[in-house]
Amino acid sequence: MLIGQYEHTIDIKKRLALPSKFRGELGDKVIVTKGVENCLVVYTEKEFAVMSEKLSNMTISQSEARSFTRTFLASAMEITLDKLGRILVPDYLKTYAGLNKNVIICGLSNRLEIWDAENWATWTKEAEKGVSDIVSKLGGLGI
Repeated sequence: MLIGQYEHTIDIKKRLALPSKFRGELGDKVIVTKGVENCLVVYTEKEFAVMSEKLSNMTISQSEARSFTRTFLASAMEITLDKLGRILVPDYLKTYAGLNKNVIICGLSNRLEIWDAENWATWTKEAEKGVSDIVSKLGGLGI
């Protein structure tokens, strides 16, 4: 299971080492794409196939479905991990997520998110203010 939060850096060659704890589960190749709230999302090939299948079942008559599918799939990149467990972050994804040198990699069960460290700090500070309200709303869903 992919869980936890890890601080890493992007080197001068735009390589990012994924946490060693996750590498066995991730395999040799991952799919990296644009996430929501200006982060990147990393999927295993298997999990990306599951997500792609869900997207292919969405109706193309809804503009939101078309837009999300385009953004998610068109920005996806298959990336092979090197021997040290690093990925090369493409410029267009690095720019989208505003990634600088310091990043946070978050394990979210079936995927990873990659955040610029400053953006992550800002997001978590705001999100933590509303945790009580969020938990109350999720209670109705049985969580």
